Amino acid sequence: MKIEEYLETLPDNLLNGEDVQLPEKSFREIFKFVNLDKDDIFYHLGCSDEKGIEIAVNEFGVKKAVGIDNNLEKIEHTKKILENKKINAELICQNIEESEISDASVILFWFTDETVINQMIEKFGKLKPETKIITIWGPLPDCLPDKVDFPYILNKVPFKKAQSMQEQLLAIFGVKCVDFVTAWEFAERYTKAIGSPEIKNDRFLTIIQTLVIWINAKKLGVVCGDEIPESIKTYINIMKMHFDIDFEYLLKE
Repeated sequence: MKIEEYLETLPDNLLNGEDVQLPEKSFREIFKFVNLDKDDIFYHLGCSDEKGIEIAVNEFGVKKAVGIDNNLEKIEHTKKILENKKINAELICQNIEESEISDASVILFWFTDETVINQMIEKFGKLKPETKIITIWGPLPDCLPDKVDFPYILNKVPFKKAQSMQEQLLAIFGVKCVDFVTAWEFAERYTKAIGSPEIKNDRFLTIIQTLVIWINAKKLGVVCGDEIPESIKTYINIMKMHFDIDFEYLLKE
């Protein structure tokens, strides 16, 4: 089956990130990455649970922490946890597109829905200068990052316009071209960042992400050399033979 067909076999709530929770170590990495401190007003858009809010308040001492999610059950559950722990934070049940975030200084925004992303980037662009927007894996559309520690990407308001997808891609990877080693390294970083210590299929996920990174880079004309690396060929064959997942057609598009 094609990779898109394989992804369609997975639960929707896994694909859209609804039930994918960042481990606590990732929140700490993100907050250190953006230098979160006592002067910041932190918003977690799509917070789902209390982890990020709790760490921002207890360990980084933010002035204010706000979590927004449109799942009422999760918000009510998170409120009770924070109240029991006597953590002063604001939890709001709302679609993030309708949210009031004008006082934010740091925003964590991890969404894959293009409609939501396009609506929010317009909203972000109206925030006060130097507001920090953190994304994971993917950058804000058409924007050059201000800082990267992959898979964490930081853009500051006002956003810097990328002249092309190639310029954006190379700014994220910090290289002149993408080879197999680069694709594997960054795929592994992503898998480790979002995975829990108990994750059992991290190598499988890393292989898929490596192939996606390299093939996308090839389509954009920023891979190193004209030939397909033997390692890429090997993993494409492994995916086809052992998992019936086809990547070859992507090279022909």
